[in-house]
Amino acid sequence: MKKLKRWTAVLLTVISILGPASASYADGPSGPASDTAVAASAQKKAVGPAADMNAGQAGQDGGQAAQNAEQAAQAAQQAAQAAQAAQQAAQAAQAAQQAAQAAQLAQQAAQAAEQAEQAAQNAEGLVLSGGRYLDPSKPMVALTFDDGPYAPVGNRIMDSLEQYNGRATFFVVGNRVPSYKTEILRMHNNGHEIGNHTYEHKYLNKLSAAQIRYQVDQCNQAVAAVTGEAPKLVRLPGGIKNSTVLANIKTPIIMWSIDTLDWKTRDAAKTIQAVLGQVKDGDVVLMHELYSQSGDAAVLLIPALADQGYQLVTVSELARFRGGVKSGGIYSHFYR
Repeated sequence: MKKLKRWTAVLLTVISILGPASASYADGPSGPASDTAVAASAQKKAVGPAADMNAGQAGQDGGQAAQNAEQAAQAAQQAAQAAQAAQQAAQAAQAAQQAAQAAQLAQQAAQAAEQAEQAAQNAEGLVLSGGRYLDPSKPMVALTFDDGPYAPVGNRIMDSLEQYNGRATFFVVGNRVPSYKTEILRMHNNGHEIGNHTYEHKYLNKLSAAQIRYQVDQCNQAVAAVTGEAPKLVRLPGGIKNSTVLANIKTPIIMWSIDTLDWKTRDAAKTIQAVLGQVKDGDVVLMHELYSQSGDAAVLLIPALADQGYQLVTVSELARFRGGVKSGGIYSHFYR
């Protein structure tokens, strides 16, 4: 009995202990449930910053994508502009090619017109020479000028001659040529004739054979150095010659049929009268390039001769239509 009372007391004690604990445990969440909630809460707290971080990264990625898209659009625009420029360049090249073709056609047309004109002139008996047409059937006179070149006078003479479709022969001194290269080139390029008047204007009859050849050869070289072509005619200083001179000069020697004596008188009026008072078809007129009075006479004499119907020609042109010349021959005129 005592034993039963003792177990009852123990049981009551246990109940008294477990009762409040059970009630407290039942009112709150279960142990496992509480752990889950804590974990969930911790997970939520951890996810929040990560989500914010991901959202920020996504924003950056979106901005970069937008920038890349803008750059791609600009590149596409530049490519389109480059393509347009290339197309314009191609069009310009095509236009240039068409212009070149048109220019070539124009040149061909000009050549055809010139050939037609030349054919028409030839049909009328005219001959193209020195950049203009000559009529072999009409009177011709060869004006010749010694002792140059001297541009202040020579250019005036050529200006007047070219105004009247005239040409002349200039017998030049070789050692003067380097000082007047521009004038010499004009003579050559404009259809005038350059003759040899020795290198130092020495009287050849006083020289040896070797010295004579030197004077002629050196003048030829001086002219050829400027024009690329040596003179084909020689005029002797003073017209003085002997057997040694004639034996050592193989080119045609040109004298004159009218001597104006312009070097002596230095009078333009007297020079003009010396020509107009006796000129005739085939004459070779002697004047000099060094004197201003000779230039004055020439610019008045040239139109006067043209008005009288004379064609003003070079010595070689006159010889061409009046029987020609031979090496070593001596010629003072070319009459019919």
